[in-house]
Amino acid sequence: MNAFAIDPIRLAVIQKQVDHISQQMGWIMTRTARSPIFSQSHDFTCFVAGAGGDIIAQADGIPIHSGGGGFAVRAALRDFAEEMAEGDVYLLSDPYTAGGNHLPDWTMIRPVFVEGRLCAFTCNRAHQSDIGGGAAGTYNPEATEIFHEGIRLPVLRLVEAGKLRRDLFNLLLLNSRCPDLMEGDLSAMFGSTRIGAERVAAMLSEMEVERGLAYFDALLRYGEARMRAEIAKLPNGTYLGEDGSDTDCFQAVEVPVRVSLEIRDDALVFDFTGSAPQIRGFKNSSLANTYSAVYVAVATFFDHSLPRNEGLFRPVSIIAPEGTVVNARPPAPMTMNTVYPATDIIYACWKALAQAAPERGCAGWGKACYGLSSGLDAEGRFFVMYHWHGASGGGAVKGRDGFASVGHMISLGGLTLPNVEGYEQAYPVRIHRQELRCDTAGAGEFRGGAGVDYVCDVLATTEHAIRAEGVRRPSGYGINGGMDGAAGQLEVEELGKGPCPPPQYGIQRLGPSRIRVLSSAGGGWGDPLRRDPETVLADVMDGIISEEAARDLYGVVLERDGRAVDHEQTALRRGSATRA
Repeated sequence: MNAFAIDPIRLAVIQKQVDHISQQMGWIMTRTARSPIFSQSHDFTCFVAGAGGDIIAQADGIPIHSGGGGFAVRAALRDFAEEMAEGDVYLLSDPYTAGGNHLPDWTMIRPVFVEGRLCAFTCNRAHQSDIGGGAAGTYNPEATEIFHEGIRLPVLRLVEAGKLRRDLFNLLLLNSRCPDLMEGDLSAMFGSTRIGAERVAAMLSEMEVERGLAYFDALLRYGEARMRAEIAKLPNGTYLGEDGSDTDCFQAVEVPVRVSLEIRDDALVFDFTGSAPQIRGFKNSSLANTYSAVYVAVATFFDHSLPRNEGLFRPVSIIAPEGTVVNARPPAPMTMNTVYPATDIIYACWKALAQAAPERGCAGWGKACYGLSSGLDAEGRFFVMYHWHGASGGGAVKGRDGFASVGHMISLGGLTLPNVEGYEQAYPVRIHRQELRCDTAGAGEFRGGAGVDYVCDVLATTEHAIRAEGVRRPSGYGINGGMDGAAGQLEVEELGKGPCPPPQYGIQRLGPSRIRVLSSAGGGWGDPLRRDPETVLADVMDGIISEEAARDLYGVVLERDGRAVDHEQTALRRGSATRA
């Protein structure tokens, strides 16, 4: 392979081509999937891997999905390498045996053959609407073992030499409360990976297979070289980071995630020794999920022009002791792991990395305070609705404020908040309010993203799966002098009967009910007194902060009409605050 001369310009073009193929796969999935979780919210990720299982393109979707996607492809190679044939399609989910991250994320893997040779894989990892288990909608906050969470899929050959194995397909549909949705969604996954495979095969054929594979290998080596050069700019040393949870889903208890980061010239070693033992609830991480979370932390911390392929992570080593919350032993439940502890892992890594390069530090995003509702609508159809509209605010970085109400941190904005009117057409709900909360965003030179005040009536007898991680204490931490974002709140009321205080994690079975989410907010970056006064004024005019917060937190005094900055009084106030 390496006998071919590699043209750097062509190498860059090929990376863009393969990235575009993964995006094309995503567009096909969005336009053809049946579930709103895919067609509106994009809770899936398409990626392309080389023949050895290393990801070479992950431009579509949600980072926590694709970061560990190579584990899934390599599991398929482990189980079927000698038998793979053109026209095969594989499906898997199990985090213990199949390289999955959690059970609802079904990974479809399609081998790409060119001239009879296995050259690549096109993959789609998608969070299914329902996979059975003890609670509808894939999330069972009462689970104490993985068997409570739904059907477990080892690596399955779902299509053999172009022929669908109808027995397996029927088995999958039989284990879902939403078989009609699943049938359409799996068909969309088939289509996205098929078109992706055709595009990859055509690209390799046009440039000669051997030459194309040499470029695929060069992409990984280039990613590794770029990452090593970036790491080498950091000072050698050992840096500590810690984040975690305040609940095991059943009681208040500290669940720390601790990391020791060692920078060794051009390599990083993340050691999670000292993290909490695995817990009773469903916030335990699989090994693939932990690797993916570390990869998200690393990829977001360094130069954003770096190629997004798995070569990037070759300089990264991870120590995750077995039996801990970052590498649980079976049969520990782990459906929540792609959000928590994945977010905790990323935050611990960010905090450690920020000690080596403070200017690159990332403030924390607020942790979520909402869940999902499921039941039967007026026509007797089963529905599963995620309350995405109650999303938290994002954390700030140098040069940019945090995003307001942007969704889970692990999606990095890749999860789309659906249209309110569309939800009211699709589900038995009425959404009364979705507006930004005032004085919640973490103050800073660059402020955090605000949370929202979201009120929704669910007009049917409903099972609410509650996942309110961000309600007990602020979770969007500030950095480099920035302040924490506000904690969130969750309120539930059964209509006509009164308040039903929800658990932090748990299931509520109620008649028609009202859900109110006061979502948590992101942390700020840098000293608030350094924020441009005119930008502070704009935040007041937009209702993000009050005049009192402008004065007390940012040292910005407004004129009497509140429409202009009193620069003289602001200078005096900021000067006295600085001296103090």
